[in-house]
Amino acid sequence: MPLANPCTSQHLGSNCAEPSSRGANVRPDLATGKSRYVLTSRTQRLGGRGRGRRGPELLSCVLGPRLYKIYRERETDRAASSVSEPPTAVPAPSSSSWDTYYQPYALEKHADRILALASVFWSISYYSSPFAFLYLYRKGYLSLSKVVPFSHYAGTLLLLLAGVACLRGIGRWTNPQYRQFITILEATHRNQSAENKRQLANYNFDFRSWPVDFHWEEPSSRKGSRGGPSRRGVALLRPEPLHRGTADTFLNRVKKLPCQITSYLVAHTLGRRMLYPGSVYLLQKALMPVLLQGQARLVEECNGRRAKLLACDGNEIDTMFVDRRGTAEPQGQKLVICCEGNAGFYEVGCVSTPLEAGYSVLGWNHPGFAGSTGVPFPQNEANAMDVVVQFAIHRLGFQPQDIVIYAWSIGGFTATWAAMSYPDISAVILDASFDDLVPLALKVMPDSWRVLVTRTVRQHLNLNNSEQLCRFQGPVLLIRRTKDEIITTTVPEDIMSNRGNDLLLKLLQFRRWEVEEDWCLSVLHSYQAEHGPDFPWSVGEDMSTDGRRQLALFLARKHLHNFEATHCTPLPAQHFQMPWHL
Repeated sequence: MPLANPCTSQHLGSNCAEPSSRGANVRPDLATGKSRYVLTSRTQRLGGRGRGRRGPELLSCVLGPRLYKIYRERETDRAASSVSEPPTAVPAPSSSSWDTYYQPYALEKHADRILALASVFWSISYYSSPFAFLYLYRKGYLSLSKVVPFSHYAGTLLLLLAGVACLRGIGRWTNPQYRQFITILEATHRNQSAENKRQLANYNFDFRSWPVDFHWEEPSSRKGSRGGPSRRGVALLRPEPLHRGTADTFLNRVKKLPCQITSYLVAHTLGRRMLYPGSVYLLQKALMPVLLQGQARLVEECNGRRAKLLACDGNEIDTMFVDRRGTAEPQGQKLVICCEGNAGFYEVGCVSTPLEAGYSVLGWNHPGFAGSTGVPFPQNEANAMDVVVQFAIHRLGFQPQDIVIYAWSIGGFTATWAAMSYPDISAVILDASFDDLVPLALKVMPDSWRVLVTRTVRQHLNLNNSEQLCRFQGPVLLIRRTKDEIITTTVPEDIMSNRGNDLLLKLLQFRRWEVEEDWCLSVLHSYQAEHGPDFPWSVGEDMSTDGRRQLALFLARKHLHNFEATHCTPLPAQHFQMPWHL
């Protein structure tokens, strides 16, 4: 969902700070109407040791990350800087013509465009390489006499690109804004003090260079613990073997080997990209302006704090936290962890719904999405969710009882995994989610591929949401889109084929909460008082058919909420509510 950028180059409000608020003050040239940058004493002080070597080394500028944006100064930053800043800085003029995007000089701008174009061509070549190699082989171009000249051309091209990168570094080195940024970045890598991190948070740049803020082994309870995750990953529910009871002899293994190899190749090429299109580099490149706008909104308007988390598999997870605990609204004391869809990012995803409802929010990107590294297979997804929950508890200071997991679409997998693995969390809200991936995968693939698709999903892409959800004892709310075109197995208008129905049925069958409302409540209260709150319940065994039907309808209304919309329509804040519990 695209979000409006509060500051654009066409119009800026008077409260939008100019780039000069980061240490490079802007002095207007009255003759030309243009502005030039003048380093203040703050920039010189941040340089510190760099003063003797003329600011940051040229090599740091060549190898440094790409700088996208300098955020508007927030009230907390402005108050802190007013204490530490000497009164000699020249105040920036109030102007509505300045955008807060980083303003590169011409040399850096053109070099960046060339390198970005080369990166796009490389990505296209990577995805099309199997077809290209097949074509070259048929044409006889893979002989040694043809490959050697081609390697010379490729080497020359790489040298030219290296030269372009050096020119970009020179352009950065001559830009005081970038030199100030690289000085702060290097200082933060040397010393991750609170002040250095606060200054670094004023910049949006290539997230690969962001220092790690939280490590999966950081919680003291996990160090040396046998029950916690290892570097191999957290625990997942494994699917049952396809052929139970068959002797797993060497001959059977050999017979299965071709199918297993095919399933692996399908999952790691076409399957993963179809299931998680947001991990495709070209799509992320196209969405980059929208993602930058969304991130600017979260940082500048909502005072969001970005952090990099290191999961147990080595993947780096990009997160954004908005703290509402200091507000007068009671819901700000609860944290909503948002799990995005298969093409969703926290910058423009479902985080907007709990934000508008007044909750504290923690958003994160799937492995391989935007700033997060890795690939979004189920094991990596669960590893990422685990470190996100640990970060919320041990660094942000929320108790599990104050954490709500909210997921949209395919994010239901990580949400139900968290509910299964952290049973003390407050509640789970699943919006437009499904029970199992296999029926939806069979819908979009040829019928002749049925066996291959089932095997591939079960072995490599097993999103068993209902199985995980049934292991959670707490409150659950399911939001069903009545015009959902994604998780229906026939047509969007056929609400009976919506897989959200199956998720609800499996939940109710496990909990066995089978409509006169007062009567249903009295039955449930009596059963709870006699047998305790833990599921599964066997309430209704001694009832008549009509009584069980009444109880089932009552529970379905409590656990399922209809929303008249399609799959990708943003959920309005008034539809975001806490689940019912007895």
